[in-house]
Amino acid sequence: MKPDSNLNSRVDLQPDGDPGNEILRRIANAISGVRFGSVEVVIQDSRVVQIERKEKFRFDKTGRG
Repeated sequence: MKPDSNLNSRVDLQPDGDPGNEILRRIANAISGVRFGSVEVVIQDSRVVQIERKEKFRFDKTGRG
């Protein structure tokens, strides 16, 4: 198996022309407030192309949520 030569290289998470840390801010925003769930970051050609937030609401038998 050929070793990945990009393991130690920096991956640019910013799209061209995107100021600041917009993608990182959006990921942090997607994570905040989730008690149960997941955040999925989809990457194509070393670029973030999609952020999905899935949240679950769980209820116990006493009705607390």
